[in-house]
Amino acid sequence: MFKKILIANRGEIACRVIKTARRMGIQTVAVYSDADARAPFVSMADEAVHIGPSPAAQSYLIADKIIAAAKQTGAEAVHPGYGFLSERTSFAEALAKEGIAFVGPPVGAIAAMGDKIESKKLAMAAGVNVVPGFVGVIEDTEHAVRISGEIGYPVMMKASAGGGGKGMRLAYSEQDVREGFEATQREGLNSFGDDRVFIEKFILNPRHIEIQILGDQHGNILYLNERECSIQRRHQKVVEEAPSPFVTPKMRKAMGEQCVALSRAVGYYSAGTVELIVSGADPSGESFYFLEMNTRLQVEHPVTEAITGIDLVEQMIRVAYGEKLAMTQEDIGIDGWAIENRVYAEDPYRGFLPSTGRLVRYDPPVAGWEDDGAANGRRGVDGVRVDDGVYEGGEVSMFYDPMIAKLVTWGETRDAAADKQVAALDAFEIEGLSHNIDFVSAIMQHPRFRSGELTTGFIAEEYPDGFHGAATSDRVKAHLAAIAAFIATARADRARQVDGQLDGHLEPPYDWEVKIADQSFSVALEDDVMVDGEPLDMGCSYTPGDRLVEAHIEGETYTVKVEPNRTGMKLTTRGAIHQVRLLPAHLAHLTRHMIEKVPPDLSKFLICPMPGLLVSLNVAVGDQVEAGQPLAVVEAMKMENILRAEKTATVKTVNAKPGDSLAVDAVILELE
Repeated sequence: MFKKILIANRGEIACRVIKTARRMGIQTVAVYSDADARAPFVSMADEAVHIGPSPAAQSYLIADKIIAAAKQTGAEAVHPGYGFLSERTSFAEALAKEGIAFVGPPVGAIAAMGDKIESKKLAMAAGVNVVPGFVGVIEDTEHAVRISGEIGYPVMMKASAGGGGKGMRLAYSEQDVREGFEATQREGLNSFGDDRVFIEKFILNPRHIEIQILGDQHGNILYLNERECSIQRRHQKVVEEAPSPFVTPKMRKAMGEQCVALSRAVGYYSAGTVELIVSGADPSGESFYFLEMNTRLQVEHPVTEAITGIDLVEQMIRVAYGEKLAMTQEDIGIDGWAIENRVYAEDPYRGFLPSTGRLVRYDPPVAGWEDDGAANGRRGVDGVRVDDGVYEGGEVSMFYDPMIAKLVTWGETRDAAADKQVAALDAFEIEGLSHNIDFVSAIMQHPRFRSGELTTGFIAEEYPDGFHGAATSDRVKAHLAAIAAFIATARADRARQVDGQLDGHLEPPYDWEVKIADQSFSVALEDDVMVDGEPLDMGCSYTPGDRLVEAHIEGETYTVKVEPNRTGMKLTTRGAIHQVRLLPAHLAHLTRHMIEKVPPDLSKFLICPMPGLLVSLNVAVGDQVEAGQPLAVVEAMKMENILRAEKTATVKTVNAKPGDSLAVDAVILELE
């Protein structure tokens, strides 16, 4: 077996590979940029080599620096993780020339499947179902418009070398193609160094299902069941699960065997994933089409590990060393259900705008890589696993992907795995930047998710007006009112004891008027807990200063994040933020004297919604603009965001120019 492996990646996937290598008795080498000097994966590795400045193009994407680090440290193999150089044939070829093993597939398979245009041609030649589209080189926007019209709208424009949701645009009309084609080219060039784009028909009611492939260098290829990855935003996966609630055993076998045949046709070995688009409108489940093959480990691989018990990273290393697979297709089973949620640095309450900054507080529901304490490393502690690569006090940088962590839960049933997600998300503490924890918790509770009726349009269809928090029943609000009153009494009692000037004779309030949104509750705590005159069976433990409160009310368990403020407190639980106002009952009548503060009108300003780079400015002083007209493009975390006019107006002043780095809430221009 290899004695030393270098990981040509960063963040949680670097930690993931190091963990398995350590268990196998293999030493590890990390490479890191300036931004990652204090990252956990650097300290976890046995050795670490600095490879350059923070931008990936000056560090992680320079193959010569990776190879030099491998030679310097005596690493016998390189694991590329995902992204960066993982699917670049020139990197695998350069390693081979230096006699360094590549922990991945052969160069020929990467070349055949890594290019979306060429892979579609190969799939067609092999008799695999493919989505109708144009697989040649598209010359310019006008050419793209003609092709799209011939295929028929809607169409999907994709960067040929793309992945991870980057370089993809859905077009419902000619105008969409004209607005999005060049942006798709730029994203492909910026993220992958390749500006080629192809266009294909967009399948209606599509489900995104992928088959995990594992092969060795002796001709053995297996499929390790499927993953459902239909819940996506901007074509980037948000929720993944295994198995799929849609796939039948017959369909699984048909998909798996077809994907194995395709893999065999290109001489594939190592771990890989064949992605399929499945028409949810076909109840037979037979309308599935080849989308692409990712010749690497997938971000969502933990859910497959959880239901099969197979460590995919270990298998990749063993295959790269030349070992045969120790299992056959008959050995691959499905044990329970696993769900993965990607915790991103973004603000779902503000249109999912990227959020960068320092993790003032980071406390996941179970320990991470340093000491996970897991009885089963593929399922985590009590069915909860966190894959992360960040630390409290560290920074989520604008230079890399905004993913903070992956939360994986396993249960005997799909509902059990989803329930564990909700509970674990409530216990996940992140402060200092925005995150999507409330949003993914809301998805886990959504009736449509629980029914399994998923498509890639789930988010757009269920949250057409944006995300404003999970739906909260009146019953849950009443329970939160009781929790808020309990906290308020405890805080008042603590203040009385600390002050010490009244000899402890002043009793804290036990009766409260609590307002949550537009609902008011009368809560009494002195004897039994009463809400609006109805008794509640409640147990709650709180010490002033606690950030999390666990309460048991009427058979339900709540984990609630608590943030006191001037008018009461903010309570966050089960995917929703609740601004709670409360007063002692004998003072509540005074609220009628309070003056309502009206927020200022900011509609005349074009405000930068996130930290980013101003790529283009489409207007100048004096220009007339119409509602919905594109005014500027801001790039953040490798994604371009079009900023549009909210109303018809005239440009009064312009405060920025293309190339400027903008802070959040910076005023780009003013309208009149």
